[in-house]
Amino acid sequence: MKIVVAGGQNKADFLIGLLLEKKHKIKIINDNADYGTYLAKKYGVPVFINDPSDHESLEEADIYDYDLLIALTPSDADNLVICKTARKLFNVKKVVAIVSNPRSVDVFKALGINTAISATYMVAKMIEQASTFESIVNTLMIESDKIAITDVIVNSTSPLINRALKDIKFSRGITIGCILRDLNVVIPKGDTTIMENDKLLIISEANKQDEVLEAVFGKKA
Repeated sequence: MKIVVAGGQNKADFLIGLLLEKKHKIKIINDNADYGTYLAKKYGVPVFINDPSDHESLEEADIYDYDLLIALTPSDADNLVICKTARKLFNVKKVVAIVSNPRSVDVFKALGINTAISATYMVAKMIEQASTFESIVNTLMIESDKIAITDVIVNSTSPLINRALKDIKFSRGITIGCILRDLNVVIPKGDTTIMENDKLLIISEANKQDEVLEAVFGKKA
């Protein structure tokens, strides 16, 4: 996929690394010259030092017909402008925005932003679904709540510890997309073994979230 990462610092750094692991084609637009230079040196991808909320910045980056744009600036208003401009004027197929104010999530979706992500909003969703565990559990609902991306930290009592993925039988519609181990990203394969304190990024059908958590923690939500 051809992906634009607009704004952001630590979030952008981490996300770009993950996307490049998956062999996506990345362009970066960032208004912080020092950080943009750092990202260019670290990843060797095109970086445009401009305000991504400015139409001319998107024009210069030549993002026409890109598959995805992810807006990571700290301003909800700027992220909205970036996403709307990318969709309307540059024919970007899908846009994703990080939002600071959880009240903005529904507004963004109503305005045609494919996915709006707020940490506070996700916590509220978790409480509504009664799916909070002692270990950290975050859930992002996408595509009109049809798909859930759940990240969980494997605790010492998890039934998954020391088991290879090929020996773990998830039902259809559940898969481990990525494992974060210490500071390393592990792309899961059949012989990958789950270890204590691994963070698992699990992709599932939304209605199977309780099943995901039961598989990781050995109890129902």
